[in-house]
Order: sequence, then C-alpha cells, then structure tokens
Amino acid sequence: MLESAFATFVFFTAFAGQFWRNLLGWWGFGAVVAVVLVGSVWLWAARRPRLSWRRTPKSTLFLLGIATLSLAWSHYPGGTALGLAILFVTTIAALSLTLSLGWHGVLRAAGSALKWVLALSLLFELWVAVFVREPLLPNFPDFDASTGDLPMAFYWSRAMLFDGGPIEGIVGNRNLLGMAALIAAILFAALLASGGMRRAQGIGWLVVSGLILLLTRSATVALVGVLVLAAYGFAMWARRVGPERRRTVYVTAAAALVASVALVGLLWNALLGLFGKSEDLTGRLDIWDSVIGLAAERPVLGWGYIGYWQPWVDPFDGLAVRNGVEYLQAHNAWLDVWMQLGVVGLLAFASIVVGALWRSWFLAVDRPRDERGHPVGFSAISLIPLLVLVALIGQSLAESRLLIESGWILLLAIAWGTKQRQWSPEPLPTMPPTRSPRRWARPEVPR
Repeated sequence: MLESAFATFVFFTAFAGQFWRNLLGWWGFGAVVAVVLVGSVWLWAARRPRLSWRRTPKSTLFLLGIATLSLAWSHYPGGTALGLAILFVTTIAALSLTLSLGWHGVLRAAGSALKWVLALSLLFELWVAVFVREPLLPNFPDFDASTGDLPMAFYWSRAMLFDGGPIEGIVGNRNLLGMAALIAAILFAALLASGGMRRAQGIGWLVVSGLILLLTRSATVALVGVLVLAAYGFAMWARRVGPERRRTVYVTAAAALVASVALVGLLWNALLGLFGKSEDLTGRLDIWDSVIGLAAERPVLGWGYIGYWQPWVDPFDGLAVRNGVEYLQAHNAWLDVWMQLGVVGLLAFASIVVGALWRSWFLAVDRPRDERGHPVGFSAISLIPLLVLVALIGQSLAESRLLIESGWILLLAIAWGTKQRQWSPEPLPTMPPTRSPRRWARPEVPR
C-alpha cells in the first residue's frame, strides 16, 4: 500500500511539477524532490531488484556517462552540476519504480497519478472561474508581479473554463495538460479494452480525458494525437497479417510518412491558420535558429549538459525571449541534446529512443506466449508502451519535455521495462489485476 502510494506520488510530481512550484515555491518544490529521492532509494533497498548486464539498455548508461563527462568541457560547469543532480534524481526515481514494481506496477501508479492530475485540474479551473473570476498568478512567482500588465504565460490559470478554454489546469500550461490527458486516454482505453478497469469507471475517465483535451485547445497535442492514431492503426494491421506478411505494412507506413511530410509542406500556411499558429510557430523558428547556431559552434561534444535551461547561465540568459516571456528550452528535444552534448550525445539519445521504439513495436504486434510457449490472445495492454512512446516522440519535435520530469521518467520506464521483457525466459502477464492484489504485491524481477 505504501509503495503504491509513493509510486503514485512520484508520477504525480513528474506530471505536475509546476503545480508544486506554483503552490509552494522553489524551496517547497525542493522538499518534494527530496521526498522523491529518499523514497526511491528506500524502495530500491526494500525490493533489491536484480540487475543483469544483458538486460540493461546500454544507451542509457552511455548518455548518462556523456552528460557527466561534459563537466570537463562545459561552458557553465556550475549549471552542468545542477543539471546533472536533477537528471540523476529523475533517473533514480524512474529506475527504482520500473525495476522494483515492474511494468504493471508502473501502469497502475501512472494511471492513479493521471487521475489526480486531471481531476484536480478541472476542479482548480472551476474554482478559478467561479470564485476568482480573473487570471490567477502563482503563489510564489519567480518574476516581478508588481509590474502591472504581465504576459498571459505568467499566469497559473487564465480563468477561461466557461469560455471554452484554453485551460492550463494545475500544471499551469495547456500543452502539458493536454499531453497528460492524451497519455491518460491511451492508458485508460487500453485498460478498459483488456478488462483492467470497470466499464463505467473506464468510460468515465475517458470522457474526462477527452473533455480536457478539447478544453486545452493545444495544436501540438492534436497533431501528436494523429500520430498516435496512425501508430495504433499500423500496429493493429501488423497484428492481423502476422510476421510473414508485414513487409506491406512497413512499405505502406514509409510511404504514408513521405506523403505526410510532402502534404504538410504543400499545405503549410493552411495548417498554420487551422491551428491558429503564426508563421514562426509561436516563436519556435527563432528559437530553433538560435539553438542551431550555438550547436554549430560546438557540434561534436556540445556546450555541456544542463537539462532545462537556467536563465542566469550564459548563453541562455536572454537567448529565447518572445513577447516578454523568456523560454527555457529549445522547444525540440533533439536540438536541445545536440546543443548540449553534441553529435555524440545526440547519437546516445537517439539510441535510447530507437531501441525503446523497436522493442515496443514488437511487444505490441507479436503474439504473446504462455508458460508452455503456446501462443495466446493479444492484449491491449501491450500497446501502451508503443503508443505512449509515439506520443512522447511527437511531443519532442515541438517541446523538450522528453528530457525532464514526466518525459524522461516515461522514456526510461519504457526503455528498461521492454528490455526486461525482451530477455525474460517467461512471458509477462498480459494485464494488471483487478482482483486478488496480493498476488501482485511483489512482482518477481526476471532473472
């Protein structure tokens, strides 16, 4: 019970870190992070999961090693040290949960945390709309709130629930809230289809997820949702035709990708108008240009790891400012890694993502087998790693979230969870339990 509650708390903090920062300030958030770190170490010590070199995604260790070594050539060693501390705390939490509780323990914790994020977001927006009736600032703003006319991006909520949105929820950002709702929809739909949730409960949470998706009005999440639906369609097609006839699936997928890129190029201006975006993609093109310029100065090893940009560190101080708002990310995880760790780090990062995607695909489309090696029926649960990872990859093209908090934890959970299954001599269960929880209290770590 305590382990499950702690895992839910970790995922809630990963998805809603800005909630703690807005509510308690940076010192309060630091206390929350300390609880996450101590609890993760305690969980690891209590479960003592066994590790095997062949079941370890080496690309993760390679990236962590490059990030640590970048202290030697970093342009901002103090910023790198702070970034590494945050990186390792997040990594320890992710691996502790994944290896100690197993993939299905991770699913249950993530699902519970997302329920809290979505429910509290709706209640929060309702409270602001009914009682505050005006945009609400954070309790502990990290900017001068006495200057009068502030950019709307500084507000915790814009009090637009009754106007049909966009809403920001407790996470303070409509793109992040929309992404949480999309991941929740994937998780709840799979659990409902596999019998892992009661029908009424599953439908109810799907309705909540869909409502929040609509209210956030996030163009980024809308496009990511299209990618997820496409991945789902190709996965179901691959399941139906079997391993012997998948070449057609792969050729069609490649052709669809090329056609989509060409279509986007032809209809670019129309798409911008449809999603209400400016020609510079809300400032992203300028940010990308600045980041590419920095990366070109140190293309091989980069400027040094920093993770989320620290505004007091050169060259990030004033690097990406638009309409009075200073952005602290490249708005593209791949450009961010290239700028920070160069081509070497980018290859390591790509290896993590591609390896996880490869294993997730075959987990989703290959028929599982029972203890005797006989094929059994497909489960919707096995689609979750693939669809969530596709969502994260889609988001990584417009946001750097994959490198921090929920993005990094989910990436490691998928990368390490699928690697454990890849080398397991026995199949994993096809769905989390709805009854007899004692049977699942201490999942055995594959040897």
